[in-house]
Amino acid sequence: MSVREISVDEITKTIRRLCMESNTDLGDDVIEAYKKGLETEDSPVAKDIFRQYLENAKISKEEGIALCQDTGLAVVFVELGQDVHIVGGDLYKAIDEGVRQGYKDGYLRPSSLDPLTRKNFGDNTPAIVHIEMVPGDKLKLTVAPKGFGSENMSRVVLFAPAVGVEGVKKYIIQRVDESGPNPCPPVVVGVGIGGTFEKAALIAKKAITRPLGQRNPNPDIAKLELELLEEINKLGIGPQGLGGKVTAFDVHIETYPTHIASIPVAVNIQCHCDRHKEAVL
Repeated sequence: MSVREISVDEITKTIRRLCMESNTDLGDDVIEAYKKGLETEDSPVAKDIFRQYLENAKISKEEGIALCQDTGLAVVFVELGQDVHIVGGDLYKAIDEGVRQGYKDGYLRPSSLDPLTRKNFGDNTPAIVHIEMVPGDKLKLTVAPKGFGSENMSRVVLFAPAVGVEGVKKYIIQRVDESGPNPCPPVVVGVGIGGTFEKAALIAKKAITRPLGQRNPNPDIAKLELELLEEINKLGIGPQGLGGKVTAFDVHIETYPTHIASIPVAVNIQCHCDRHKEAVL
C-alpha cells in the first residue's frame, strides 16, 4: 500500500487560514440558529440581542474582524490517516507556526501564557493539539478557538453508578443553570459520558465541534440530547443571561465505555459563537 506525503508547510498554511476564518466567519448552522432564536423569542430584549449577534457576524465576516475580543486558546483536532507520512518537519511545530502566523496576521488577541507567572507568550502558542489515528490517506484539521468565559464554566465529575441516567441529566442541567450568563448564552453544551477522567473531557470538547442540529447516531443518545435541550431551555436564562426562551442552541453528547465503578461525566460549555473551521488535506 502506498503512503501519501503531506508537507508541514501545507499544514502550517492551512492552520494559519483556519485560525483566521474560525474567528471571523461563523458557520451557516450558527447563523441559522441566530435567525431561529430571533423568531422564537418574545422578549424585545432577547430579540434585540439576536439582531446584534447577526450584525456582529456580518461585520466580522465582511471586514475580517474577530467576532469576539476573546479569540481563545487554539484547540486543534487532528485526524491523521494511517497512510499519511508527514514530511519536512515536526507536526506539532507546524501547527504552532500556523497558529503563530494566523493570530499575528489576523490581528487576533494572543491569550496563551504561563499558568503561574501569568507572563503572556505573545503569539497564542502552544496550541492544544489532539491527534487521532484514522484509516486512509487524508489529514483532517479542525481549529476550534476556545474562549474562557465558557471554558471556565466547564466541569468533569465522576459519579457512582447508582446515580443512573437521571442523575447524569440532573447534573448537566444544573451545570448550565449555575453557569448563568457567564458563558455568553445561548450556549452549545458538549457532553462526554464514560471513559476515564481525561477521556470524558476530550470527547465533550470534540462534541461542540459537531454541526448544530446533528444528532448522535445512537437513537437513545439522540433522544437524551433532545430531552436535555428542552429542559435547559426551560431555565429561562436566555440570550446573554437577560432572560428568554433560548438558553442553549443544542446539546451534543458523546459516550465511551467506562469502568464498572464509575460514570465519568464532562460538560464542556461553548458560547453563542461556537467557532470552529475544518479542512481536509
